[in-house]
Amino acid sequence: MFLRQFCRRSLLFAVAFALLSLGYAHAQCKPPANQNPPLSPAAEASVTLNGKTITVYYCAPSLRERKVGEQLAPYGKVWRTGANTATTLKTEAALKIRDLTVPAGTYTIYSLPEEHGWKLIINKQTGQWGTVYKEDQDLGRVDMLEGVIPSAPVEKFLINFEHTHGNKTELHLHWGTTNVYVPITAVD
Repeated sequence: MFLRQFCRRSLLFAVAFALLSLGYAHAQCKPPANQNPPLSPAAEASVTLNGKTITVYYCAPSLRERKVGEQLAPYGKVWRTGANTATTLKTEAALKIRDLTVPAGTYTIYSLPEEHGWKLIINKQTGQWGTVYKEDQDLGRVDMLEGVIPSAPVEKFLINFEHTHGNKTELHLHWGTTNVYVPITAVD
């Protein structure tokens, strides 16, 4: 009897958690009332390493005839790494992002675009609008590597995990003719 009740409660908790997580991803990109469909819709990238989930929630803007490094994600300026609210990294595992140790938890991802050599910024502040950046809340910054340049410009900003094997993956940012990434290792 106890086991049956425990299983039911566990199932209800899991369903509620999944619905709340899905709602969170979509709520952060809520467009203005007059914007239908949204110009920067909700998106997420997720990967499982060592049985633990790492998810990035973001809003995906489009180029719409603008250029990365100029009107979008200007070179030399901290960028929210998406649109609207700040991009969120939620990890159940402690991570090594290049040489930066990131404990399990929730963070904001910013980036510092450059024509060559972007930086990924992991920030401890969460829940803010994307343009509210506080450098004193940085957990750290890491240099990103340049990936293969796409054969055609990527219209809609994309964050994804690629080359996942065992406890390792790569977090990629694709947009326009940009493909930058960082290697990630789950350390627990």
